[in-house]
Amino acid sequence: MTQSKEIRWVRLGEVITQRREKNSGLDVPVRGVSREGFIMPKQVEADRTKYNVFYLNDFVFNPARMEINSIALNTEYKCGICSSLYEIFSVNQDVCIPEYMNLFIKRDEFARQCEYIGSGSAREYCRVADISKIKIPVPFTNGVPDVERQREVVDIWRGLKHLKEENEALAEPLLQLCQAKIEELKHSAPMVELGEYIALRETRNSDGAIGLTQVRGLATSKGIIPTKANMEGVSLTSYKVVEPNDIAYVSDTSRRADKVSLGFNESDEKYLVSSISTVFYSKDVNELEPSYLYLWFCRPEFDRYARYNSWGSARETFPWAEMCRVKIPKPSLAVQRAIVDIYLCAKRAKEIAAEADEQLKNICPALMQHIIHA
Repeated sequence: MTQSKEIRWVRLGEVITQRREKNSGLDVPVRGVSREGFIMPKQVEADRTKYNVFYLNDFVFNPARMEINSIALNTEYKCGICSSLYEIFSVNQDVCIPEYMNLFIKRDEFARQCEYIGSGSAREYCRVADISKIKIPVPFTNGVPDVERQREVVDIWRGLKHLKEENEALAEPLLQLCQAKIEELKHSAPMVELGEYIALRETRNSDGAIGLTQVRGLATSKGIIPTKANMEGVSLTSYKVVEPNDIAYVSDTSRRADKVSLGFNESDEKYLVSSISTVFYSKDVNELEPSYLYLWFCRPEFDRYARYNSWGSARETFPWAEMCRVKIPKPSLAVQRAIVDIYLCAKRAKEIAAEADEQLKNICPALMQHIIHA
């Protein structure tokens, strides 16, 4: 028998039911909804009998913030309570599974629709009654809602979410392992002053060969990042060149939350940093691996050391001479590279997690288009 497949645009009001239950004694934490669309704990000391109750697979949202998609699907708690200002609805799962509806809701287009249909004076509200007018594409087969086709696209989304979470969970222990191994080396490897192994790089972009797209800033999180400076009309000829495997830092430590702004060029490209930055490199990578050295600088202990050894009055700086006096454990090159290999695995896991996170932001509209045109 030939199956008849179609997409029907169904009003949300035909699929969802508003929940209006007040708390009558539940002793559970109060929850809120973040602007990223996650249910989170809230510290509230108040009469909880006025709070609204929600259950597993309910949607919870702040009607005053629907234009930023402040709505969350509860997939974690058997039940919970939230502000009486919030609104809650459940989904008829014979027609539409909650995870599928969540994909529809987690689109910028849905937030724009909520902003358009919201009403109010000092503050606009978009309530259950308002979103009930919005239509959702529901797959039907032989005249019956096809939840299996919904699950197919939900499984794609879940797989990507699992990839993100799995790699996030992998990265952090690996980074901690790197730092733990370096800490152990302080007691087993010879301690040497950096000045013997590093050298300044004073190359300037004097010919202007490197353009604006290569200008970078240095973060206190120890990264080379796109510059946040207004570069309009700025000459780049005085900017310093950061070669691959170079490390750059800002000597001023007085206004950076007791942290050193520093970055390591792990790419194959040349970057430019401000002339106030100090750029240096390992004289011999077979003696001191640049990535290993960078990991030493990522330790909170280095930030504390640099602040303690910063000098000045109105502004304190950690000068090059002090950097050269920093002592670091110097094990064999094989040990250095083994630690770096662990770091590279952690770095790759973080990159995969970041890529998956970015794709998760874009995949909801794509999955909706897939279900409509499949």
